[in-house]
Amino acid sequence: MKLKHNILLLFIAVLLTTSCEDFLNPEAPSSFYPDYVFSNTGDAKKALLGVYALFATDDYTSRMSNVWMQNTDVEASIPTATPGSDRRTVWSLQGGLLVSWSEMDDRWQNNYRAIDRANQCIEGILASPVKDEPDMKMMIAEAYCLRAYRYFLLCNFWGDVPYFREAAKYGEELDRPKTDKNIIYSGMIQDLVNSESDMYYMDQFSDGVERMNREFALGMIARLSLFRAGYGMTKDGTMKRADEYLDVASNEDLAVTYTVNGQTKTARTSQEYYELAKAYCQKLIVERPKTLASDYAKIFRDECEQVVNSNGEVLYEVAFGTGTTNSRGDVAWTIGVAVTGGTKGTTTIQVNFAPPYYYSFDPKDIRRDVTCSKISYASDTEQRLEDARTLTAGKWNRLWMKNDQSEGSSKSTGINWPLMRYSDILLMLAEAENEINGAPTALAKEALKTVRQRAFAATDHSAKVDAYINALTSKEAFFNAIVDERAWEFGGECLRKFDLVRWNNYGKKIVETKRIINNMGKAAYGLDLSDPEVAKYANLADIVYYERLGGTIVLLNTPDAKSATPPVDAVTESDANGWVNGAGKYAKKNWTRTLYKEVTATDGTKTYEPADYTQWSWRGYKDETGLSAAPYLLPIGTGTLSASSVLNNEGYGHVFTIN
Repeated sequence: MKLKHNILLLFIAVLLTTSCEDFLNPEAPSSFYPDYVFSNTGDAKKALLGVYALFATDDYTSRMSNVWMQNTDVEASIPTATPGSDRRTVWSLQGGLLVSWSEMDDRWQNNYRAIDRANQCIEGILASPVKDEPDMKMMIAEAYCLRAYRYFLLCNFWGDVPYFREAAKYGEELDRPKTDKNIIYSGMIQDLVNSESDMYYMDQFSDGVERMNREFALGMIARLSLFRAGYGMTKDGTMKRADEYLDVASNEDLAVTYTVNGQTKTARTSQEYYELAKAYCQKLIVERPKTLASDYAKIFRDECEQVVNSNGEVLYEVAFGTGTTNSRGDVAWTIGVAVTGGTKGTTTIQVNFAPPYYYSFDPKDIRRDVTCSKISYASDTEQRLEDARTLTAGKWNRLWMKNDQSEGSSKSTGINWPLMRYSDILLMLAEAENEINGAPTALAKEALKTVRQRAFAATDHSAKVDAYINALTSKEAFFNAIVDERAWEFGGECLRKFDLVRWNNYGKKIVETKRIINNMGKAAYGLDLSDPEVAKYANLADIVYYERLGGTIVLLNTPDAKSATPPVDAVTESDANGWVNGAGKYAKKNWTRTLYKEVTATDGTKTYEPADYTQWSWRGYKDETGLSAAPYLLPIGTGTLSASSVLNNEGYGHVFTIN
């Protein structure tokens, strides 16, 4: 049964002493009595679900879960021509211009409200006379998980942030300066290491995959450890690991102590955090082994059809359930296949894919056409063809939903959002093992192989899996393969932005993506074909031709290759809206031609230049070498700054003017 998070909002507001609109100015306590609430598992669970309830607002349902996770080499949508006060300026990597945008304060506060509610649960359960009951031990560990995930969001969106490990109390000084993100990561990891053994596996309790569980906690330890081992933006505007600028040797706040196979270890350095990540991936694999779902597409279709599997590949999914408008999630509204009409409502798609991402897949990789949808819907049965710039996330489609949706509906689909899958555990293990040993080991290769095998038919395993992996003999080659595999495996799940940050290759991938787009566009117009970097795209489809039969698009040539075109006089040139229909009637859609701009002067002279798509999408990043840090961090909003005497936006790569 779906967790009805939304109906708890009003109840929790009365039950709990919640943080006020600004976490720096807490209200006086209400008539809340923690001794009573946490004296029994039933009321304690209601308090805990109050932490989950904050997922069910716009702050998270669309913004922090997917819309703000652009623009990368995978998920990317075109901004407007000039920066404005909206999400598109996040996409263009010009977040410094958004200090006064209200969403900066709102999303910041949403995270701190959730953290404060988690802190209340932690303190309440620790003081409870029944704290040692299994359900209570599970819930306190859950609260640690929820807190860790919220700090994970804060540190990745804002960098160093204020750090609160105790619930806000009346009269307490809460105007605190920033704490280095690596200290926060270490603290969150230690909490999870200390408590994960008290949690239920997802098939051991009724709420299963819709609440944070032991599988997710083990995976979150590994994920946080990779971020603690990796890079992040520092105040001086450069990307560094903790080892490069902090005293990791003697500062205990940067250390995590854990026990594996009876041996107690302490992680301090980046290398030791890779070892910690490996240990907890292996712990999950050994203690709760899983097999990957045989049908990659079904993982996501099940979510659209509200099929909940508490013993499957998804380790935790945010449960949006059923409820009222604006509280049931935006999966298949902001992200998914575009639907502009029909009986299941409409979309406002705000997540697309960068064109080179589609072409990065091996054409035989089944994940490509599951992940990247070339089709949108004008009705339940009337398809339209998108172009190379507007590919959408095919993993989710509101037309698959079985719950009632009116024709005019849009938001609040009730489709769950996956935060971690078992394939992530395997790829994190492979990455950590490669880093530890300085080369891919048999263990690392086997983990990668397990993920990659599912992507290809058995007849292709020899060439596409075995030979591919066997050719990866160096640390660098294997790392690059992991970077690619994570892109192909998790496209649309919005993990890429934070991965690029911890790898410190965000700038490199931006430059690479823009170069590929420009070369594809040049090839489409027959420009610079003497350049081998352009010529290799010459056989891609500059135009896609198709029929529409009974509303269904039938391609005459795929985007992978040019094809013999139908007779010119048979092509309906006016198919801008995609309404051509019937056998023998053909339409065409510019494909790679959309990736370059043909400009005709008044005298008829034609010149060519990069498309607006390429010029606008990553314009906040100016370094054409790709070596400097991408300005990915968001600023603290003016509302929060005005309430603080210690917080500011100085440094951290912020650019506050258009240049």
